Amino acid sequence: MSGETEIRPFRVDMPDDAIADLRRRIAATRLPSQELVADRSQGVQLATIQELARYWTTEYDWRACEARLNALPQFKTGIDGVDVHFIHVKSRHENALPLIMTHGWPGSVIELLETVGPLTDPTAHGGSAGDAFHLVVPSIPGYGFSAEPTELGWYAGR
Repeated sequence: MSGETEIRPFRVDMPDDAIADLRRRIAATRLPSQELVADRSQGVQLATIQELARYWTTEYDWRACEARLNALPQFKTGIDGVDVHFIHVKSRHENALPLIMTHGWPGSVIELLETVGPLTDPTAHGGSAGDAFHLVVPSIPGYGFSAEPTELGWYAGR
């Protein structure tokens, strides 16, 4: 990792072979047997798992996701020894407030992408300039494009 506080531009560039490998691993997953009940009392139902596996191996468009992410300014920086990825979108409204939005566990910044436009440019979405924010949307350590912590103590408060 370079300097601890150096902010470096980042761009998503997933190799085709990594996507193909992920699809192969999902397709090769040994699935559980059919549950004995018609509800979720025995956990996630087999049909749901099968549908998710089908979606991720045949339907999910990683390149479209990659393009959505790369349309936004992304960076990495070191925080407490962990390389952290983040999206930083500055509002065009000069008095915008800074806001850090984080996804939950497990999750990713992708969950928050639809909020970027309305929060950074509210006037284009029926709001007023006074509703504008400058956004920082980090991938929490261990998720997305952020590195994994190598020590204990990485909890929400940190």
